[in-house]
Amino acid sequence: MIIQVINPNTSQGMTETIASAARAVAANSTEIVAVCPSQGVPSIEGHFDEAIAAVGVLEQIKLGREQGVSGHVIACFGDPGLLAARELAQGPVVGIAEAAMHMASLVATRFSIVTTLPRTLIIARHLLQQYGFEHHCAALHAIDLPVLALEDGSGVAQEKVRARCIQAKREDGSGAIVLGCGGMAALARELTAELGLPVIDGVGAAVKMVESLVALGLSTSKHGDLDYPIRKNMTGAFQHLN
Repeated sequence: MIIQVINPNTSQGMTETIASAARAVAANSTEIVAVCPSQGVPSIEGHFDEAIAAVGVLEQIKLGREQGVSGHVIACFGDPGLLAARELAQGPVVGIAEAAMHMASLVATRFSIVTTLPRTLIIARHLLQQYGFEHHCAALHAIDLPVLALEDGSGVAQEKVRARCIQAKREDGSGAIVLGCGGMAALARELTAELGLPVIDGVGAAVKMVESLVALGLSTSKHGDLDYPIRKNMTGAFQHLN
């Protein structure tokens, strides 16, 4: 089984962090291919960034499909381009926000989310509504640092994530915590042990979901709205997606 893990931003450091988290949970028989776009935004922190990143995601989905990968993970907590990616893909495509919320609902009746910038809390709320988990989420917290602070080597962002998780356990009455950024992936196991409750990384959750879907012989439905895109002659910068 080959799973393509797509970091939708252009940060090579974050791509490596995400790849390590994916390989840490993947089965021995699963190969993880971690990729990121060559063009786009270095971090994704709003609707504008997501719109740009979605094109890069679709480029990687197309390449992965041509290479015969078994399934795909979109490793950004905004799940940019998820439904469009499912149209383009043959195998299953899972977003890390979607996966983490599903996993949290299986191990707790209520969960909290800890993410990066306050503006992204609104995007997380939209996803909670879209995925049907609005009533499962007790609270959302932001560390008020940009995404790339998780890659600067200072450890400040990681310590803020830890402090927010402790606060969430103390104040929210949640049984689990979801880490709301792919760059936080490496923190999940350590925080789970320290806090004594499930702290869920969406990268690992998405990898295991894709593995399960592939093992069950389930692929993205091509009956209805997720059928392959209608063939059109795209021009200019989008011509390579034809």
